[in-house]
Formats: sequence, structure tokens, C-alpha cells
Amino acid sequence: MRNEGVGSWTARRARKSPDRIALRHDGAELTYAQLHDRVTRLAEVLRGLGVIAGDRVAYLGPNHPSFFETMFATWAAGGIFVPLNTRLAGPELDYHLANSGSQVLIYAPAQAAVLSEIRGELAVRHLVALAGPAAGAGGYEELLTGAAPAWVDEAVSLADPCLIMYTSGTTGNAKGATLTHGNITWNAVNVLVDADVGHDEVALAVAPLFHTAALNMLCLPVLLKGGTVVVEPAFDPRRALELITRHGVTTMFGVPAIYDAMAARPEWPDADVSSLRTLLCGGAPVPDATIRAYLSRGLSFIQGYGMTEASPGALLIDSENAESKAGSAGVPHFFTDVRIVRPDLTPADAGERGEIVVAGPNVMRGYWNQPEATAQTLVGGRWLRSGDVAVADEDGYVFVVDRVKDVIISGGENIYPAEVEN
Repeated sequence: MRNEGVGSWTARRARKSPDRIALRHDGAELTYAQLHDRVTRLAEVLRGLGVIAGDRVAYLGPNHPSFFETMFATWAAGGIFVPLNTRLAGPELDYHLANSGSQVLIYAPAQAAVLSEIRGELAVRHLVALAGPAAGAGGYEELLTGAAPAWVDEAVSLADPCLIMYTSGTTGNAKGATLTHGNITWNAVNVLVDADVGHDEVALAVAPLFHTAALNMLCLPVLLKGGTVVVEPAFDPRRALELITRHGVTTMFGVPAIYDAMAARPEWPDADVSSLRTLLCGGAPVPDATIRAYLSRGLSFIQGYGMTEASPGALLIDSENAESKAGSAGVPHFFTDVRIVRPDLTPADAGERGEIVVAGPNVMRGYWNQPEATAQTLVGGRWLRSGDVAVADEDGYVFVVDRVKDVIISGGENIYPAEVEN
């Protein structure tokens, strides 16, 4: 295969393990062979719509197998995938589509209303509805059915961009972090090494896939390894517990609020969660009460810290050290460098506060069409400035304190709002 990027993953998996289940959703299953067939057909559809290498294809909808199909098909065709936040208003969506220059938009029925508000302003050449009244002639399933399953293998390198993920900033419009095939691959390798992902994993995807952690820390590493992803359109704590039992879920990702909601359910004490091996958590430190609730069921967390711009993994703490290093975001991923630095970017001492900077093959190439923002964030052509304040202990475990931009200077002293809130 000429394709060095993630677009070839479905072809390789279909060849190695065609009958293994890749995706489960709403009672239906797709084997790796079936997923690859649909990806191949959709890649041919995209080429028929004029998509060539480097073109952008956007997706707007809840978690669904078509998200993965669109993503892999775009990559197979040499394009760049643009997942859009379903919670955005019309003007925000219009900005993301215009800024990315997306030529094709695939959207779910629930998003038809917001798109109708801005339809006259959209520069997108082709709109493809997944279902609903607009999905008749020219709809998603009809296009796939009519396409010939000819394998598209557009040559790409690990340095080529494959994903634009929009991340909100403290000021101005959202910025599109441009991630390469190499960024995504190395992040997945980091997860495989540090979270010990197995070929028999069954992952429960309840967090939105348009966010980097659910996609890149959970789903893609599991699919690379040959496991199964149970795709849920949204998080419901009762249903999540039911799915864990029904499918023998072994791993999932969530923010603390997700895990709190599950533990607060009346079904929690008796729910069969014995299949769970790995609970990935990010976004904020896991509260002690949450840790205790899961320890009472024999479960513990792997906490992490990352950014969309780092694909997103930067730090990870395994379950063995979660209690002894409570509150820590962990140590750097295997193939990633993380430092705590002073304002002049010199390394801070142990116990000294400074900004987290990240380097490695998982760090983005820049912000899409925003060279000034890129230059401010990527320094020395290598180090990604996080804007987060942290301190490392003598063992190298990093504790996140606050945001650099949120610091209050009073009487020459730095006061961090998180300290006041705590």
C-alpha cells in the first residue's frame, strides 16, 4: 500500500481480521471487512463529488458509525477531515466551514434546522444528508449503495495533514488545530504503550467524537489494535451501565462528571462492571469521592492531561500511582516530551511553578490559516505552549495549577484563581 497514513487502517484491519467486530451501534454491527467496504464506497463517492488530495470534508452529527466511515474515507482519498461541534450556533458553524474551506459537508437530521438558517451563506459545494427528508436522492445511503467498491489509495505521508479540530480559545474565534497522519499515529502508539490496549478491547464511546479525547485517546487506538467500539450518540448514565454489562465493555473515556453520574445511579451498586479494565479520565482531576466510589467496585482510573494541539496526549498517570500521586496529571507519554518552564522558557526546578510545554511527534503542525497564532503557540519550531501553569515534584509527576492567562498579579505576587476557588 502507498498510503502511509491512517486512511489505510481499515484496509489493513480488513485484511488481518475481517470478521472481527469493529463497530456496534443501536443493535447493529459492522465487521472490519464491512466497515472497509463502506469506507471504500464512500471514498469513491467523495472522489465523484470532486474531492482530491488536500480537500476538506466536514461532518456534523452525533456519535454514529457514519462519523468513522466519513473520517476514514476522507483520509483514504487524501483529504482532511473536519469534525464539527453539534452544539455550535449557525454563525459559529459558518465560520468553521468557511475557515476550513470545507468542500463537502455530511450532516445528521438533527442538524438540518441550524443549517437551514445559514444555508445561503455556506460556501460548501456539496451537502449530504445522513437521513431524513433531505436524504432521498443524493442521500448518504443511496450514494454508498450506488458506488463501486474500488479501493482508493491516495498517496500520503505521515507529514500530510489529515484532521482539523477546532478548539476554543480565551479570545476571538476558535482555532483549527491541524493534525497530521503522523500526529494521529504517534498519539495512538503512545496510548497503546502507556494504557496497555489489548486486541480484545471493547470500548464504550459516549463522549462526543468531535472532541479529541474520545476520538484519539479511545476509539482510534482501539481500532488500530483490532478491538470493538460501541458507539453511543450521547451519554446517559443508566444506559452506559447497561451497555457495559451487555457488551462486556473493557474501556471507556469520560470527564469526571460522566463517572460521577454513573456512580450516582441507583443501579450502580449491583451493576455488573466486572469487564472494565481501563477507565480513562481527562478534562479535570478526578475528585477523591469519585475515586473512592470506583475503588469500592474494584475499579481505578488512568488520569491524563492533554490538548487538542497535541493530538491530545501529553501526560498520563497509571492506576498504580493514582492514589500515591493524587491530584497529579502524571508523567509524559512514552514518545512525548513535557517540560515545566519559566517565562523565558528555561526549565523550572522541582517544586517551582511554570508553564507546561510539549514536544513530540504528536504535536500539531499549526493552526489552519492562522500563522500568527501558530507562531505564538509553537516556539522554537518544536515546543507547544499550553498556557497552563503546573509544578513537578521530585519524581517528575506534574500537578496542574492554573491557566497562565488567568493569573492575577497583586503587590508583585502571582495569585491563581484556582487557588482562590479551592
